[in-house]
Amino acid sequence: MEGKNQTAPSEFIILGFSNLSELQPFLFIIFLLTYVCTLGGNVFIIFVTMADSHLHTPMYYFLGNLAFLDICYTTTNVPQMMIHLLSEKKSISYGGCVAQLFAFIFFVGSECLLLAAMAYDRYIAICKPLRYSVVMRKELCRQLSASCWTGGFLNSLVHTILTFRLPFCGNNQINYFFCDIPPLLILSCGDTSINELALLSIGVFIGWTPFLCIVLSYLYIISTILRIRSSEGRHKAFSTCASHLLIVLLYYGSAIFTYVRPISSYSLEKDRLISVLYSVVTPMLNPVIYTLRNKDNKEAVKTIGRKWQPPVLSYDL
Repeated sequence: MEGKNQTAPSEFIILGFSNLSELQPFLFIIFLLTYVCTLGGNVFIIFVTMADSHLHTPMYYFLGNLAFLDICYTTTNVPQMMIHLLSEKKSISYGGCVAQLFAFIFFVGSECLLLAAMAYDRYIAICKPLRYSVVMRKELCRQLSASCWTGGFLNSLVHTILTFRLPFCGNNQINYFFCDIPPLLILSCGDTSINELALLSIGVFIGWTPFLCIVLSYLYIISTILRIRSSEGRHKAFSTCASHLLIVLLYYGSAIFTYVRPISSYSLEKDRLISVLYSVVTPMLNPVIYTLRNKDNKEAVKTIGRKWQPPVLSYDL
C-alpha cells in the first residue's frame, strides 16, 4: 500500500501563479472576462449558424464544430485556474487531474485535425468551385468531422494512459496552470522515453501532418487567387480564407511548440506563457476573427434581428 501511495499521489498541487500573489485578484478578473467572452462569442457563432438557413453550408458546419471545441477545451482548465487564483488550497485530485488531461488533449487534438478539414473545404471552394457542391456533400462533412473527433479521442487516450502509468514518488507539485503532459513528465521520477517518443511520433500525425496539409492547401489557394483578374474577386476569395489562416498560425504555432519537441528542451517558466496563448487567448479570438471579418455572419445577425423584432402595433383613429 505504501508503494502505491508513492506512485499515485491522492492529489496534485497546482503552483500556477503562486509567485504572483499580489496580482492574483487582477488576473482573476482578466481570466473571468476572457472566459465570458469566449463562451459568449462561441455560443453566438453556434446560434447564428443554426438559426440562419443561409449559413447551413460546409464552411459554417465546420465553424460550428470549431466553436463547440473552443467552448469545451477552454472549460476544462480556465474555471479551475480562476478558482485557484482566489483560494488558498490550489490542488486537484488525482482522478480530476486524469480527467482534465484527457479532456484537454482530446479537444486540442480534435481542433488540430478540424482546422485541416476546414482548409480542405476552402481549397475545394476556391480552387475547384464548380465541383464544390458535389465534393463537399453533407455525408463527407460529417465523416470529416467524425474523423477529427475520433482522432482526437484516440490521441488523448494513448497519452493519458502513458502519462499516468508513470511513478511520481511523492512529488505532487505541478509548476503549471493545469494538468498537462509536459509538466507531468517533468514531475515524474520514472523513465519517460516512451512518452517522449509517443509525443513526437503521434505529434507528427496530429500536429505536423495537418499543418503541412494546410500550408499546401493555401499555396494552391493563393496561387488560384492571384490568377483571378478582378481585384474585387481576389479580395472576396482572400477574405474567406484570411480568418482561418490567422487562427491556424496562432493555434498550430503554440500547440506544436508545446508538444512536438524533446522534454529536455522544456522550460516551464516560459512554456506557461505559451500555454495561456493557445488555451485561453486563442479560443476567445476565434469568434472575434471569424465574425468581424465575415460579411455572411453580419448579414445573418441582421436577418435574425429582423425576424425577432416585435411587430409595430398601429391603431386607426
